[in-house]
Amino acid sequence: MKSEADPTAEFPPHSRGPQPASRREFLKIGSLGFGGLTLTQLLPLRAAAESEVLAKPRSIVLLFLEGGPSQLETFDPKPDASSEYRSPLGSIKTSLPGVEFGSLFPKMAGLANKMSVVRSFTHGDGDHGGAAHWVKTGHPWPPPFFGQAGLRVPQFAPSIGSVVSRARGTVHPQMGVPAYVCVRTVPGYEGDEAAWFGQAFAPFRLGTTNGTNTMLSNMTLKVSRERLNDRLALLSSFDRMGHRLDTSGNLQALDDLRAQALRVVVGKAKHAFDLSLESDRLRDKFGPGLGQELLMARRLCEAGVSFVTINNSYSGDIDGWDHHKKIVSSCQTMCPPVDHAVSVFIEDLYARGLDKDVLLIIAGEFGRTPRLNKDAGRDHWAPLGFLVFVGGGLNMGRIIGESDAKAAYPKSRPVSPQDLMATCFRVLGIDQELQFVGPGGRPAYMIYEGGKPIEELF
Repeated sequence: MKSEADPTAEFPPHSRGPQPASRREFLKIGSLGFGGLTLTQLLPLRAAAESEVLAKPRSIVLLFLEGGPSQLETFDPKPDASSEYRSPLGSIKTSLPGVEFGSLFPKMAGLANKMSVVRSFTHGDGDHGGAAHWVKTGHPWPPPFFGQAGLRVPQFAPSIGSVVSRARGTVHPQMGVPAYVCVRTVPGYEGDEAAWFGQAFAPFRLGTTNGTNTMLSNMTLKVSRERLNDRLALLSSFDRMGHRLDTSGNLQALDDLRAQALRVVVGKAKHAFDLSLESDRLRDKFGPGLGQELLMARRLCEAGVSFVTINNSYSGDIDGWDHHKKIVSSCQTMCPPVDHAVSVFIEDLYARGLDKDVLLIIAGEFGRTPRLNKDAGRDHWAPLGFLVFVGGGLNMGRIIGESDAKAAYPKSRPVSPQDLMATCFRVLGIDQELQFVGPGGRPAYMIYEGGKPIEELF
C-alpha cells in the first residue's frame, strides 16, 4: 500500500540531476575515426542492470511551451467575459460545436475534432523553474517556489521521459535508437533530466533541427570497416590493461556506452535523425523551426523512440510565452508558428495511420493571470493552465474540465501533473504502481497517492 507521507521523501534535495562528467567520460570516438563524436553527446551512460526491452509501438511527443502560455489566448478563451478578462485578440470557432479557441489558432481550430483539450490543469507553483519541474516530472520541487522568480531550481525528481527510459529500456533493441530524446532545452529550466536515476536515463539531446540535422555528420562512419576493426582491436588491448587498474566502474560504463555508440554509427539508427530522407515538399509543408522539430519527432517515434520532448521558446526581443508585456504582440509572434506546425503534424499523423501509435501532448509550466496588467500583459498563474492531446489511440474531440467564468480556477474536473504522468504511463503500458529503490534505499513510487489517468481520454 502506498504511503500517505510526503511522496517526494525519497528524492534528496542534493540530487541535481547529471553530475559533471569525469575526464575519462569525455573520450571521443574520434580516436576510432568517427569524426570527433563525443560519447556523452551521443548516448547517456546506461546502467548495466537495466535490460533493453522491446518497446511497445506507442510513443509520446511532449511539446512544452517554455514560459507559460496564456490559457485565454490559446485554448480557453472567454468570449462572453467582460473586457478586462477576455482576450484582446478575440476567439475563433472550431470544428467542435460550441467550442472556441484563441483567434491565432485557426488551423488547429479546424482540427479540433482530432484533439482533446483539458481546460482545468492546475498545480501550486508560480515560478518558471519549479513549475516546469512539477509538470515534467509529476513532482513538486520541495518546497514549491511560489513565485520566487530568478532562482534556479535543481532537478529533484526524474523526468517522465527518464522514467519511461528506465521502465522500457534505454535503447531500442532492434533499431538502436535511444528511448528518450530531448530537442532544445532552454538554460535555466529544469525537468528534462534523470536526477537521482543517473546519467544512464538522461535524454539524448539534439540541437537545432531547422533545415538539416548537423548531428548526422557525427553519426557517420568516416573510415573503412576494416580500419575500424583494427582500431577497435587496439583500443580493446588498452582497455584490458585499464580494467586491471580501474576500481570505480567507469570503464565498464564506457564499454556499454561504446557498444551503443557503435550501434548508431554502423547501424540504421542514424537514419531516424536524417530529415533529408523526407521529401522536400513535406519538409517545406512543415515549415522552419518548430515544424522541422515536429517532423523529426515523428521520424523518431516511427523508429521506436518512446518519449520525445520539444521545448518551444523564443530568444528575441520579446518574452516569448512569458507574456508579462504586450500580450498581443507576444502572441502574434508565438502562436502562428505553433498553429501551423502542429496542424501539419496532426494531418501527417492521420495520413500515415500513426494517430493510434503516437501521442502529442502540448503543455506549458502554468497559465497566466485572468486580468491584464499595467503593461497590457499577463503574469504567472499556477492555478489554471491547459493540456492538449492528439492521437495515441485516445478519445479525441473532447473538452475535459471547465474553468470558471474568468479562466482563473478549475470549475470542474481539476487535473494535476501526477494525472498527466499517470496518463502517459497508461498510454505506454507502464504499471501505475511502478516504483524504484531511491537513494535512501527505500522504494519510491513514481505515481503517488491521488495521481490517476485522465479517464475521459480512454
